[in-house]
Amino acid sequence: MYRYYTIYKPYQMVARFGKENDQVCLADLDFKFPKDVYPVGRLDADSEGMLVLTSDPRMNQELIGPRSRHARTYLVQVEGAITDEACKKIAGGIQISVDGEVYKTQPCIVRKLEGEPDIPERVPPIRFRKNIPTSWIEVELKEGKNRQVRKMTAAAGFPTLRLVRKSIGSLKIGKMQPGEVKEFVQKEILDLLDVRIL
Repeated sequence: MYRYYTIYKPYQMVARFGKENDQVCLADLDFKFPKDVYPVGRLDADSEGMLVLTSDPRMNQELIGPRSRHARTYLVQVEGAITDEACKKIAGGIQISVDGEVYKTQPCIVRKLEGEPDIPERVPPIRFRKNIPTSWIEVELKEGKNRQVRKMTAAAGFPTLRLVRKSIGSLKIGKMQPGEVKEFVQKEILDLLDVRIL
């Protein structure tokens, strides 16, 4: 029987079970996963939030394969007071570097947030600089190039300070806390992800 989990990946945890260079990894979570469970997709060490883990080998192709169109939503804290113009630029597609080549991102949804989102504090917190404001946006996209959201905001002139993956499809992180693990039955998680692999 396949097993399905989501975790709230903490800041500075690498999204793999094997240790390398003394980095904190998934094996350090206070949870005993079955041996055949692995993370689906990636979430960089300096990013936080939702990560799906499973023993179902079909999930990888469905969620991150080249034909996957699953929306991923991120809460993004950027340096500076982001402008409507910058949000439109990001949403319409913006040039970034991917593997040393110029790449124009696909159109996505960008929404400027009023105030801070209701998410757990980061440990350690973002370094506060009195003279430089920060702002938050929500970005929903259906592609996943390496460090794409960070590259997009930087290309618009607003470097990313904090990045939290809020959801994949209808599967949301909700009130989970960093390091928390939640297990799903197969039908529930496949329905939330709109995956048809039965």
